[in-house]
Amino acid sequence: MKDNELSNILNQYESKEQIDGQLYTLNLGPTHPATHGIFQNILTMDGERILHDEQTVGYIHRAFEKISERRNFTQITTLTDRMNYCSAPINNIGWHMTVEKLIGCKTPKRVDYMRIIMMELARITDHLVCNGVIGVDSGALTGFTYVFQDRERIYEMYEEICGARMTTNMGRIGGFERDFSPRFHELIKDFIKTFPKRFGEFVTLMERNRIFMDRTIGAGAISAERALNYGFTGPNLRATGVDYDVRVAQPYSSYDDFDFTIPIGTAGDTYDRFMVRQQEVWESLKLIKNAYENLPEGNFHADVPNFYLPEKADVYTKMEALIYHFKIVMAETEIPKGEVYHCVEGGNGELGFYLVSDGGRTPYRLHFRRPCFIYYQAYPEMVTGSMISDAVVTLSSLNVIAGELDA
Repeated sequence: MKDNELSNILNQYESKEQIDGQLYTLNLGPTHPATHGIFQNILTMDGERILHDEQTVGYIHRAFEKISERRNFTQITTLTDRMNYCSAPINNIGWHMTVEKLIGCKTPKRVDYMRIIMMELARITDHLVCNGVIGVDSGALTGFTYVFQDRERIYEMYEEICGARMTTNMGRIGGFERDFSPRFHELIKDFIKTFPKRFGEFVTLMERNRIFMDRTIGAGAISAERALNYGFTGPNLRATGVDYDVRVAQPYSSYDDFDFTIPIGTAGDTYDRFMVRQQEVWESLKLIKNAYENLPEGNFHADVPNFYLPEKADVYTKMEALIYHFKIVMAETEIPKGEVYHCVEGGNGELGFYLVSDGGRTPYRLHFRRPCFIYYQAYPEMVTGSMISDAVVTLSSLNVIAGELDA
């Protein structure tokens, strides 16, 4: 560290006597062999107190936005999988709705409700992983093993929809590749019936646990004003007391057909972020139940033959279907010129797609508005002055996903 930087740190204190002993530098992370330097934080420490943090975004950059300029609109779906991979279906569906907005596609009500079911299942998995990890980082490993069982049950439902588990490539422009299978109906009925009791065990274990509360209350707090200045969205913003949710502010996929509560916190600390996600799990379950019980009849995809692959049997027997199949697979379908932005409420905040089309077969420009990149910028401010143990649970509570941090 340069002398002038050290001087600036010392000037934050009324006198040098406030600093006990000798300062030292600590390299916090990365602790995962696949993160390639991401999440590195160079801490200036006074004992266990953090005086300064210089964080590194990392070198995992995969140039998704540039790759998108050479991929057709269907192929980009597989890139969105690999951003927030804890809730990939939300990314997939958000991208499909962006393209539908550009081409003026209106999806059937059945598609909207099916999408709500899958997106809310994905939100539950995202929150289960995040809150389970917060528990692990505070010393409670048991809760993580509880919630992972239900995450696996949701992944089984993913498999019934698209054959994949984590990077799902779920759905298509205009709807879904196939309708819900009989096995899926069995799985989701069982999930709706049994999940409340199973999740209740995690609630009992964590929410009023005195050790957990002592470790998380007050850790990594941020005010509503600072959160808004940084551009926070999602649970991290709502934990500060700001009532903003894309599903309500800018309804999409018929979310306005349903009545649900947006949980908010007050302190904006790790415990509030944990509790907001806990309450959102219950609200997501309510949405899934209502959407499934009121699932409309009709087709599971829109009438957009230029973008939706026809049935394989039709490809073998009908000339029109063969032509559409060829054009879609070989990227011969051109998209209208235009400029659109569409956002969805991702598992960890507002996930947006800014798409510019020049009328060609691939995007002229595509920008992903990924929430994790914004949260991580605020991390040094949130941990400066705190203890090293608080820095660990604070990072977990922000739900920063490596895949979208530097996409």
